[in-house]
Amino acid sequence: MAVLPFYGTGAVFFAVLAVLLFRVAGELTGHHFNPHLLALVHTAALGWGTMVIFGAAYQLLPVICERDLYSVPFAVASYVMLTLGTLLLAWSFWVFEVGALMIIGGSLVVSAALLYTINTSATAALHQHSSVQRAFMVSSALWLLITTIIGLLLAINLRVTFIPRNHLDMLKLHAHAGLAGWFLQLISGVSTKLVPMFLLGKSKREWLLYVALILQNAGLILFLSDGYFNPVTSKMLTYAGIVALGTFAWLIYLADAYRNRLRRKVELLMKHAAVSFACLVVGFVLLPVAYFVADTRWTSLYGTFLFLGWITAIILGKTFKTLPFIVWSNHYRHLTGKVNVPLPKQLYSERLTVYQFYVYLAAFVLLVAGMVTNCTALIRVALIAWIILAALYVVNVAKTIFHKPMMTDGNKTQ
Repeated sequence: MAVLPFYGTGAVFFAVLAVLLFRVAGELTGHHFNPHLLALVHTAALGWGTMVIFGAAYQLLPVICERDLYSVPFAVASYVMLTLGTLLLAWSFWVFEVGALMIIGGSLVVSAALLYTINTSATAALHQHSSVQRAFMVSSALWLLITTIIGLLLAINLRVTFIPRNHLDMLKLHAHAGLAGWFLQLISGVSTKLVPMFLLGKSKREWLLYVALILQNAGLILFLSDGYFNPVTSKMLTYAGIVALGTFAWLIYLADAYRNRLRRKVELLMKHAAVSFACLVVGFVLLPVAYFVADTRWTSLYGTFLFLGWITAIILGKTFKTLPFIVWSNHYRHLTGKVNVPLPKQLYSERLTVYQFYVYLAAFVLLVAGMVTNCTALIRVALIAWIILAALYVVNVAKTIFHKPMMTDGNKTQ
């Protein structure tokens, strides 16, 4: 039950994000160092992406490590701290109040990341056999902690300047530590467990995952160390290329599992994953474009493909592959074999997930088209679709979380 608030709160943050995006539609193609855009990025990264991922990770980590979570109280405390910290940070950036609230918010997020890292590392360490999935999860947790600490230092630096480097360059290091360290490695580790499981597929090329883990970390470490001591120049794209090679090794592993699957028909929710991975590939392609082309639209597009494409698509799909099972386990696990119980997929509306998928595709394509053409009217139309998408998601998440078991005829539960 401790993980359910993460899903519910993440859904609310997603709805808030959609509304705020509509509110600042005219600013989306402007410079990224903008109070409103900074608020949106932190709402997306912390309130939406990290919030849901925390919930999923706390549920999946015991499965991957084959043991109970190290500390449920730590998980609950991390939820409270992440929620409060995200609210304070988002508000501080929105009004650009550089001071105590921003620093307190950053401190709370760092505390949440620390508790998550301890929980993840301790759970994984107590297992006798190592696996690349556990290595990905521990590595991603450490990168989350590093990312949040850098963010807190940058927040303090806005109030009292003490970092000798250009603040915007440091912001790039902070952002990519989160994207390539936290999100990429967490998604890489979890997806190599979930995607083959849902497809009933298998790949014998596990060495690709070790290559992915090494290259993703090597490229990121080189980028951060060089980027701190030297100006951020085009040579940084070399390090991005190393991370990209690691990413493609991971995607090749998933493609191999897909080819060797037993379940020939691919479920709609799994198509979200395909869209997600495609957006990640486009993100890598856009990175050099965003660097070399002065037009700020390309930087905005780069962020859009990563946050609203890659991360959002994977969450939209995987929510209804994990959350219903969590709720089902809470209500019905002890009744299995004793009475007739519903399947996990009966706890949410499959029809809404169909609407969700196609509304998402329309919303994303329209938003990208609006940003490429710099057409604010088209961007607003797209963001109306995003609000509809968020509403569909919130309703379905609420339906799942608040599912109530009922006895109908004395021996059947539904």
